[in-house]
Amino acid sequence: MEWSRRTAREWKTIQAMIAIHCADLHGSAAGLCGECGELHDYALQRLERCPYGETKPTCVNCPIHCYQQTMRERIRVVMRYAGPRMIRRHPWLALMHIVDGRRKAPERPARKRPTPQGAGA
Repeated sequence: MEWSRRTAREWKTIQAMIAIHCADLHGSAAGLCGECGELHDYALQRLERCPYGETKPTCVNCPIHCYQQTMRERIRVVMRYAGPRMIRRHPWLALMHIVDGRRKAPERPARKRPTPQGAGA
């Protein structure tokens, strides 16, 4: 999948936050633990399927809750822990995340409706 620079940076930010959380709290020096690996894969899937595409707002400003409730709580815990630590470990990503967070969310995109079988043939 081809991402915009903004979406690619958001993905790097999510990866960095999950890595900080896992290394500090789960002691995973080499890679992610199973639980954090699952969250990582889920976050990638959600980002790839985001209906906003290139105009995606930061999750906190997004009117669409695309994460399941349990995963939403897990990513919230990760972000709450890793967010303040991002300034020291990944200052550019942290700064850009703050800048991106100040942008208003664009209008909610229209849902793509599946075409009925045999339509338009």
